[in-house]
Amino acid sequence: MSTEEPDETARSRLFVQSVEKAFSILEAFQGTRYLSLLELSQRSGHDKSTCQRMAHTLAHLGYLEQCATTRRYALSDRVLDLGYHFLRNHPLIERATPILMELRGTCDARVDLSLFSDASLIYALRLQARAAPYYTNLVGRRIPLFCSAGGRAVLAALPDAEARSLVEAEDRRPLTRFTQTEVAAVMEAVAAARRDGYAVAAHEVIESEVVVAVALRDAAGAPFGALHVAGGAGHWSDRDIAGRILPGLMRAAALVSGAA
Repeated sequence: MSTEEPDETARSRLFVQSVEKAFSILEAFQGTRYLSLLELSQRSGHDKSTCQRMAHTLAHLGYLEQCATTRRYALSDRVLDLGYHFLRNHPLIERATPILMELRGTCDARVDLSLFSDASLIYALRLQARAAPYYTNLVGRRIPLFCSAGGRAVLAALPDAEARSLVEAEDRRPLTRFTQTEVAAVMEAVAAARRDGYAVAAHEVIESEVVVAVALRDAAGAPFGALHVAGGAGHWSDRDIAGRILPGLMRAAALVSGAA
């Protein structure tokens, strides 16, 4: 009798490795614009012949484009279609948008909604209040749990053992010179967020930025994301956070959680 678990049996029977290879080619473009076949091979772990076939197919389908001069590949604008359809048809995003717009007006600061995904957070909605670096306006960015205010708010909504396990499993490379990477220090911040009902992180993801965040929870109390309010360091005092930021943020988080 086979000892293979049902999920493993289904994976071995239904899993299509060529699809996995195609997506590994697309994911190889993280952090860069153009890649040669050799670079695709090095980043994806597939041989050059496989990368050539996959890249050619993806270019034919419109998900990659190839420079006529250098023959290097880049993601095409068609990949944006998938993100658009996800956001356009996600009921939570639609219902949360006016709530975040009101929060932005109250706080006069950038507000973000992130989703808890694959042991990290991914920004799904971002509303700017003033001029800021362009990448802080882009959805789709993943941020770690251990050093972000939203991540710590989500961790605080989990059982302590599960939260610690996620932190210990993360690649805790610092994003700035102020990023806390020691498990003990991170768990102390998580404990403070659990006690206070919100998390604050200063300079840890972007230098000179302070972020206050509250976890979004489903009907069972499990976290599925976070709301963030971000401002420049030195612009907010502890009194500002307690009196001007937190009341609106807490109210917005309760409304968005109820929309889930």
